[in-house]
Amino acid sequence: METSKYLKINVADNVAVAIEPLKAGEKVQLDGAEFTLRSEVPAGHKFLLKDLKAGENVVKYGYPIGHLRQDGKAGEWVDDRHIQTNLAGLLDYQYAPVFSEEEISTGADARVDFPTDGLPVSFKGYRRKNGDVGIRNELWIVPTVGCVNGVVNQLLTKIKAELGFTDGEGERKMAGIDRIAAFPHNYGCSQLSEDHENTRKVLRDLVLHPNAGGVLIVGLGCENNQPRAFMEMLGDVDPQRVRLLITQEVDGDEVEAGMQILRELAEVMKNDVREDIPLSELRVGLKCGGSDGFSGITANPLLGVLSDYVVEQGGTTVLTEVPEMFGAETILMNRCANRELFDQTVKLVNDFKAYFLSHGEPVGENPSPGNKKGGISTLEDKALGCTQKCGKSAVRGVLAYGDRLEKKGLNLLSAPGNDLVASTALAASGCHIVLFTTGRGTPFGTFVPTMKISTNSTLARRKPTWIDFNAGTLVEGKSMEEVFRAFVEKVVAVASGEETWNEHKNYQEIAIFKNGVTL
Repeated sequence: METSKYLKINVADNVAVAIEPLKAGEKVQLDGAEFTLRSEVPAGHKFLLKDLKAGENVVKYGYPIGHLRQDGKAGEWVDDRHIQTNLAGLLDYQYAPVFSEEEISTGADARVDFPTDGLPVSFKGYRRKNGDVGIRNELWIVPTVGCVNGVVNQLLTKIKAELGFTDGEGERKMAGIDRIAAFPHNYGCSQLSEDHENTRKVLRDLVLHPNAGGVLIVGLGCENNQPRAFMEMLGDVDPQRVRLLITQEVDGDEVEAGMQILRELAEVMKNDVREDIPLSELRVGLKCGGSDGFSGITANPLLGVLSDYVVEQGGTTVLTEVPEMFGAETILMNRCANRELFDQTVKLVNDFKAYFLSHGEPVGENPSPGNKKGGISTLEDKALGCTQKCGKSAVRGVLAYGDRLEKKGLNLLSAPGNDLVASTALAASGCHIVLFTTGRGTPFGTFVPTMKISTNSTLARRKPTWIDFNAGTLVEGKSMEEVFRAFVEKVVAVASGEETWNEHKNYQEIAIFKNGVTL
C-alpha cells in the first residue's frame, strides 16, 4: 500500500497521494500493477491508479470525492481542475447505526487500537468554586458592545503595565495570574432576534468560561445587549470573580473606575493554585484550518486517536465546522448513540445547507485557494479528511451554536468552517483547549490555548513559532503509536500550563457568527 514516495489510503481507492513531489516518467508500483506517471505530481496531490471515464467517481479514503470532468489515464495528476463535486441540495438520511446498544452502554465504542499504559491520566488545573475546572487562570475584560472597545483596550494596556505584564512576548510577572486579555468585538447592538441572541450567548459563554479566574464586563448602557439583563443571563456567578462596569453611569473617568475593579479581581486571583485533575474533566475542541492533502493522512488521524483516548478516559471532545462535514456526514450520523442524536445531526447538517441555499450559494463550494494548492480538490475530499479528527467513538451530544457542553464524550457543534468563528464557538461551548491542525499554517488563536499541529514537516520547519507539534513525521517512518504518545504528553503539558505559541505571542481574540441584518 505504501512506499516512501506515495500512499494509497484505502484499498478501495482509485487514486494515490504523493508524499513528496513526483516527476513525470517515474515508475509507480501498486497492487501488483506498474505504470508510468504522465505528469509531475506535487506533494499532497493525487494521481490516478487506473483509467477513468468522464463522470466516473474518484475514490479516496474509500469514498467518492467527486467525479472526473473528462476522461483520465492511470498516472495522471488530478486536482480541482479535473474533479467535480457530487454534492447538491438537501438530502433525506437513513439511520444505520454502527454501534450496538451494548457497545454504547458499556463505552466499548471508544478504544485506542494500541496499548496506552504509562500515558497521562490527569493534568494540573484550577478547581473553581462551582466545581468546574480551568486550565488557565486569566484576568479577562469583556465588552457587552463594540462601542466600548476603546475603553477596554485602554484598560488592558494600563492593568498589564501596572501588574508587570508586557504587551508583547515575555515572562509573566505576577504569581497566580497566567495572562491578562481583552476581547473587543463589533457586536452587542443593532442586531435582531436570533442574531442578537447568538452574540449574547457567546459573550455569556466567554464570561462563564473556567479558564478565567476573574472577569470585568464593560458595558455602555444604551446598547441592545443591556448590561444588567446580560448579568441576569449569566445566572449565579461568584461576585468576587465577575464584575460589571457600565460606563455611562460613571461620573468622571471610567478607565480609573475599571482599573480599581481589575485590581480587586487580581487580588482575589493571586492565591489560586493548580491541582491534579483527572482527564475525565478535560474538554478538547477539534479544528482544522489551512488544510492540505496531508491533513487526512497525518494530523487529523492523530487528533482522532487523541479524541478516542480522551473519551476513553471519560473526557469530552467536540467537532464542529458543519459545512466541512458535507460529503462525510453519514459517517457521523451512523455513529450517533441513538435515534434522537441522529435526528439532531441531520438537522445540524440540513440547516446549514439550507442557510447556504437561502443565500443562493451552492453547498459544495468550500475548498479555499490554499486548500486546492495543498491538494484538496472538492468538499468531499476535505470533509473525509476533516471528520477523521473525531476518531471512531460514538456521538453522544449535539449542540446548537452558542450552547454549552452538557454531555461527556464526543459532541458535534453547529458552527461554520471559518477558522476564527469556529474556534471561538468551540471555546464558547466550554472547551479548555482547541487542537488546530494545519497544512498551510496560521498564527491565529482564540480565547483558549489554540495548539497548532502541522500536517507536514516542511511547515513545522518554516514556521517554528506557529507550530506546537509536528504530525508530518507520520509519513517519515514514525508509527502512529510513537507519535501519539508524544502528542498526549504535549497536550497534557499545555493543559497543565505550558504555553502554546499563540499564547506566547499574545494572539488571542474572538469572532462571533453574524447571521442577520444590521440596523
